[in-house]
Amino acid sequence: MSGTSFVLQKQQSFSNYPNWVSNFLLLFLVIVIMSYSGEFLLHLTQKCKKLQKQMKQIHSLIITNGHLHQHQNVPSSSLSLPWMPTLLYNALISAYHIHNHNKALSIFTHMLANQAPPNSHTFPPLLKISPLPLGATLHSQTLKRGLLSDGFILTTLLALYARNHLLPHARMVFEEFPMFCIVACNAMINAFSMNGDMEAAVALFERMPRRDVFSWTTVVDGFALKGNFGASIRFFRNMMNHKDVVAGLVKPNEATCSSVLSSCANLDGKTALDWGKQVHGYVVMNEVKLGVFVGTSLIHLYGKMGCLSNAENVFRVMVVREVCTWNAMISSLASHGREKNALDMFDRMKLHGLKPNSITFAAVLTACARGNLVREGLDLFRSMWYDFGIEPNLKHYGCVIDLLGRAGHIEEAAEIIRNMPFQPDASVLGAFLGACRIHGAIELGEEIGKNMLRLQTQHSGQYVLLSSMNAEKERWDRAANLRREIMEAGIQKIPAYSMLHLT
Repeated sequence: MSGTSFVLQKQQSFSNYPNWVSNFLLLFLVIVIMSYSGEFLLHLTQKCKKLQKQMKQIHSLIITNGHLHQHQNVPSSSLSLPWMPTLLYNALISAYHIHNHNKALSIFTHMLANQAPPNSHTFPPLLKISPLPLGATLHSQTLKRGLLSDGFILTTLLALYARNHLLPHARMVFEEFPMFCIVACNAMINAFSMNGDMEAAVALFERMPRRDVFSWTTVVDGFALKGNFGASIRFFRNMMNHKDVVAGLVKPNEATCSSVLSSCANLDGKTALDWGKQVHGYVVMNEVKLGVFVGTSLIHLYGKMGCLSNAENVFRVMVVREVCTWNAMISSLASHGREKNALDMFDRMKLHGLKPNSITFAAVLTACARGNLVREGLDLFRSMWYDFGIEPNLKHYGCVIDLLGRAGHIEEAAEIIRNMPFQPDASVLGAFLGACRIHGAIELGEEIGKNMLRLQTQHSGQYVLLSSMNAEKERWDRAANLRREIMEAGIQKIPAYSMLHLT
């Protein structure tokens, strides 16, 4: 049995051990038995590409055993294949591009310096991580080496120009595809969608002789990204009625369902909820994977629409829950009068070993504000930095000011506004002035409000609120002065309106 076959066989037997043990044993065998096998190191590089520490060790073995050079004094077993250096360079680039972009680019430079010829597998991972100037240089390299007919290279080039908002360049790459294939069309539709040109995306979609699930999903998601949620739902409805879907040739997947559910959650009304329920039914009946994205989207939708029992049922049956899933459930509970449950959910999340993020704290602070849980809210606000290293942003400060204001601690809220590291926005000022109005702290509200509004004159609603506060206390002169300041500053109050739904 060859050394390579022996180690690969042993790799299977290590699967019952913990990851760190099996990785150690594999590396030991590499060092002792397979020191000069380029073939094995190539295999191991592909297996361990997501493990940063192990990749550095494998990289060291590749260098020290001379696998990246073709010198006569290197043992022949490492040069059993003349193109082994190119394969190893490609494997290293592919591994490092996941977690160390600079290292991947450095290896490519080393590859050129050692005259190992790049091939069609070298450029795609580099193009995925390159900024525009370097990407353009790599584009010229592919042209120079006669690789521009490769579909994978063309696809990554198209994506490069699309994410840098260079649609004309993306179109030019699209025209280089040897045929009007589904992969090329999907990549170009994605480019149009990323840049907000949904008219062009739909036009190309209609020209396609055949569409797969990615074609449909890209358009559904493109409308959602542009904020046209109604169009996203309508396009999904067209998809479900299309003959390919009816015949089972094309099936909505997790990405499709997640995208349309997000669109439903961004709309109000029974129609959006009904469509969300239909998507949920499709997921259940057709065994679409209830993964993190679909599950979280369902929780967000049901939570926003007030269907908490549905949201809890989805949360309960999910096998894998990420931080975003817990955030959606905490926000749903906090928004519908179940503040204590939201905090309990937060504690459960930590017990499961997940680290809260900025969005998590915004949700639990909102729960504390709405539930008048002052002590708990202030403790959470302090723990953000001290326990989790999260720097509070304007949203978090707004939650704390709302928390203190609702509880009548107006002076403490004012002190936070005076000392916060950035200017308050309209929502923060509105929460504070609203609290001053409820608790009769007119002078303090006017002091803080006028100082802040001098810096942010566009907040006309807060000027009107200050004026109304004075008028309610029959301080007519001050109310009139504030109204005059609004007129002299040329600030116009945006009129409110209501919409009636007639059936």
